[in-house]
Amino acid sequence: MQFSGIPGRLIPRIANVGVIPKPALGRQHLTRFWFDALAFSLVLAFFAYISWGMNEISAPLTHLAHTPISLDVHRLPEYAMRTTLRMLIAVVVSLAFTLTYATAAAKSRKAGQILIPLLDILQSVPVLGYISFTVTGFIALFPGSMLGVECAAIFAIFTSQAWNMAFSLYQSLKTIPHDIDEAAFVFKLSGWQKFWKMELPYAMPGLIWNTMMSMSGGWFFVVASEAITVGNQHITLPGVGSYIALAIERRNLHAIGYAIAAMTVVILLYDQLLFRPLVAWSDKFRYEMTAGGDAPRSWVLELFTQSRRAKLLLMPFGWLAEWALRLRLFVPKAAPSLQFSPREARLFDYLWYALLALVGVVTARHLVIFLMASVSLSDALQVSWLALLTLTRVVVLIALASLVWVPLGILIGLNHRLAQMIQPLAQFLAAFPANLLFPVAVMLISRYDLNPDIWLSPLMILGTQWYICFNVIAGASAFPNDMREAARNFRVHGWLWWKKVMVPGVFPYFLTGAITASGGAWNASIVAEAVQWGDKSYTAKGLGAYIAEMTAAGDFPHIALGVGAMAIVVVMCNKFFWRPLYDMAARKLRFD
Repeated sequence: MQFSGIPGRLIPRIANVGVIPKPALGRQHLTRFWFDALAFSLVLAFFAYISWGMNEISAPLTHLAHTPISLDVHRLPEYAMRTTLRMLIAVVVSLAFTLTYATAAAKSRKAGQILIPLLDILQSVPVLGYISFTVTGFIALFPGSMLGVECAAIFAIFTSQAWNMAFSLYQSLKTIPHDIDEAAFVFKLSGWQKFWKMELPYAMPGLIWNTMMSMSGGWFFVVASEAITVGNQHITLPGVGSYIALAIERRNLHAIGYAIAAMTVVILLYDQLLFRPLVAWSDKFRYEMTAGGDAPRSWVLELFTQSRRAKLLLMPFGWLAEWALRLRLFVPKAAPSLQFSPREARLFDYLWYALLALVGVVTARHLVIFLMASVSLSDALQVSWLALLTLTRVVVLIALASLVWVPLGILIGLNHRLAQMIQPLAQFLAAFPANLLFPVAVMLISRYDLNPDIWLSPLMILGTQWYICFNVIAGASAFPNDMREAARNFRVHGWLWWKKVMVPGVFPYFLTGAITASGGAWNASIVAEAVQWGDKSYTAKGLGAYIAEMTAAGDFPHIALGVGAMAIVVVMCNKFFWRPLYDMAARKLRFD
């Protein structure tokens, strides 16, 4: 064998490059065997878990009476598995909702004029507001089966997850760089192909971080979704939330400690098995021209990447995805022959706005008629005053959380190693239910005779501040590396770097986090403005405490009054404050 241009003394070395010693080959086969075995075991365990969960969910409703909630620590693993399954189902449903709802709102201007204000309203309705009106319907839909109660709990968790994810995808689609549109035009991609191949990958880092936040945020309301009390109807589903509710009722600090330990284990497991692989996988979708620093890594992603058996097992799903991506759906049509003048186009816009206004007036009229038959003017004035008090708390707390988490989130997001270290801790803190801090709040207020109107307020922001943190981390993680290099080359440092580079770069993500954090704070006011520990309870004046009181009493007209007031305030804040900032960010703060 001759190698032209290569010295003869190097030929044996080059010729033997592909020869692997037998011991190394044996170790390689052994390593692959363990990779395949571990990957197959994980897949098998997942399907067994889903099968067990579906069987428990579809059990007869009488099963709840025979197996009451117990504070026995040996029941906690089962409760944790039941709660996690509900949250996983809710996340999947939330993702499906996000891909359809947010895409329609971002792609169609007229649809967005309806869907985004409606999303503001849906976000502002508290979890207890949904539970009050949906539990009876789900139970009637599946009579005699736990499936109805389970659907009610899953729907309640869904309402604490979906809005954040929808706002994230909507923000990403509204700030798509023009380069992506030009590339889609050059490659003649259909609307379907452009979304799955270019737009969704661009939005993927932010969407995954917000999905992570939504999963953790679901823990915040897990007590309300599993221990349901509406009027004289009391339903407790097996789960960590019901366990916590019973521990609070019995003032059992040991049981609360066990619940925290169970939550920690579950969060670490789904961080390692689900979200860390997704974060590492989404890093390849960063919008940049130069390679970044250390990329995030995941042992689960590397395991399935190197496992041949796992690839064979997942190959049909890959074929199905490739076939779906070849579909040429939503192909842009040629310009229609009938063209409208600018004056005619404005006329159609005015007619559209008039139709929306008419629908709003009719809806408001029916709502007023319903409320006037059951509530008085003094009730409406009282609710307005309580809404103003809660609004003041929300504004102050969001401002304080922004001052803390915007700089910290940027520093964490720019450092992949630091982000991987803090990721599970942030998930745990975001998932930590405020209910578990009720004993501390009650004891401090009681011992030092503190004002509940002030010292119960921090409980509102404990869970919702993480919306700001996670979104800012997502924005900093997705910040193009070439932009950072340009700032470094132009010697932009210090305050100028924060003002001109990073804060504008993460501002659209911060807006998404701030909007969802403010909506979450209104939701959290229901559990934070009225706390109880055993026979002691403290109440702060506000709309959240009012809704909680009316829900416990089963007073549906006053529940509707409180929820309606909360929805109006949140929508007005979004319309006249957050939405103009959103539009400004979409116009000026995009990577083009």
